[in-house]
Amino acid sequence: MIWKFLLGAGMTAIIAASFLYVPAIPGFGATGETARLIIYHVPTAWVAVLAYLMATVYSVGYLLTRDARRDRQAVANAELGTVFCLLATVTGAIWSRAAWGMYWNWDPRQTSIAVLLMIYAAYFVLRSSIGCADRRARLSAVYAILAFTTVPFLVFVVPRVFPSLHPNLGAGSERVSAMSPEVWVVFLASLVCFTVLYLWLQNIQVRLQDLQAKRLLRSVD
Repeated sequence: MIWKFLLGAGMTAIIAASFLYVPAIPGFGATGETARLIIYHVPTAWVAVLAYLMATVYSVGYLLTRDARRDRQAVANAELGTVFCLLATVTGAIWSRAAWGMYWNWDPRQTSIAVLLMIYAAYFVLRSSIGCADRRARLSAVYAILAFTTVPFLVFVVPRVFPSLHPNLGAGSERVSAMSPEVWVVFLASLVCFTVLYLWLQNIQVRLQDLQAKRLLRSVD
């Protein structure tokens, strides 16, 4: 239980630090003040990619073992990946409004994340359209594996190939100048806390789905 207290305290400290400790970052928006969103935007995007990766890993596990719990773990991760991807989209749109004057302008990064959300929305549509549990799990696992092959392309390749107004933290010298030590401390702490939050939510989601599966089996018996 102590880790839950530490997680709550950590998230509270990050929220407070993002307003009171992190300085404005010149070049990020009109005043640099909205750059504080990077404390939330990047970690949520990182967790989305991690969750989609784990959905793929569990999908492969299901195809190899036909263990229904692997299917439930894959679904839980696909759901969490989509939730965190939406959070990354919302925080990015808020920053876009402050920096570019509009929430959405079909920048390559915004377009690629919209495509990614549609790809995983199709995963849930596929699952809801198949009645047979075994067939649903099998086809969903294959789709999840194929869907993840697009993630590196949409998240890392497209935004770097096409011209974008999105801030570039990739270049080494630019990253050093843009990310002050204060920003780095809070940013890394946020990455850790969001990752722990994801692991906690995943555990809760899988346990809930296990209970639903047991209840369904009892109702059939």
